Amino acid sequence: MPSPRNRKPDNQESHDSVGIVIAAHGRHYVAEVDGEKLQCVTRGKKSDVAVGDHVALKRTSNDQAVIEAINERATLLYRSDQYKSKLLASNVTQLFIVVATEPGFSDDLVSRALVAAEAAGIEAHLILNKTDVTEALDKARQRVDFYGDLGYPVHAISARAEPDAMCALLMPLMQGKSTILIGQSGMGKSSIINLIVPDADAAVREISAALDTGKHTTTFTRLYTIDADTTVIDSPGFQEFGLYHLTEGMLERAFPEFRPHLGHCKFYNCHHVNEPDCAIRTAVEHGEISAMRHELYLQLLHESSQKLY
Repeated sequence: MPSPRNRKPDNQESHDSVGIVIAAHGRHYVAEVDGEKLQCVTRGKKSDVAVGDHVALKRTSNDQAVIEAINERATLLYRSDQYKSKLLASNVTQLFIVVATEPGFSDDLVSRALVAAEAAGIEAHLILNKTDVTEALDKARQRVDFYGDLGYPVHAISARAEPDAMCALLMPLMQGKSTILIGQSGMGKSSIINLIVPDADAAVREISAALDTGKHTTTFTRLYTIDADTTVIDSPGFQEFGLYHLTEGMLERAFPEFRPHLGHCKFYNCHHVNEPDCAIRTAVEHGEISAMRHELYLQLLHESSQKLY
């Protein structure tokens, strides 16, 4: 299982340079060193490198290198199923979950992404895109306001109809931070990235060629540098967000509305499933915790017990 605190290079002086991983596809990576892009692989069959990693590199040619070690990570965001984990990005400070008025978005995916962010110590925001689709706007607003009531900032934008207003809203939120955008396909992440990073399309073509992914430019995660202190990471659209790697203790603390009630159950080792005098279940009954969120917790608790790796 990946660890948020990975290994440090044993002997930094023996490596040619240190770079940041800006793209990943399978076991192939692109790292940037002082503006120069290098095609990279890991030694052996290891593939535990994430976009955003600061890595020690050993050059093997002018434009190729081997990743020798990974510097210690501040954060690691990843998802997992029953059998394996999928790294999304490291060293990110905030997560933008992009949803839209159309097509419909999955509350399950949004909720799971929020749990992942909480568990990783990453600030999370919801971005409601396509507000110009007025006939679906009220319903979409009601759905995202649910997360706003939990304390997560919600920002409404229209990348297509009001691009300048979108940039004026999002850019200050991103300044000085490393932000990853995630969401289902069709939510408008690419439109947002292209407005924030004007040369994003050219960068994608260059990285795609380096990774030899050809036309499949949407299948890899990539990092763009806005300025010396600001980066943004775009990830492929996906429909599922497994969290099999989270333990029971990590899960209960990843629901902010659970926290005031933790430690008040009758039994110190309460699982919040069907135990008597459970403070969490009592809060659900009183409407202080939504039944939907408690059901998600129970589902994630079940999944964590099914992990096979």
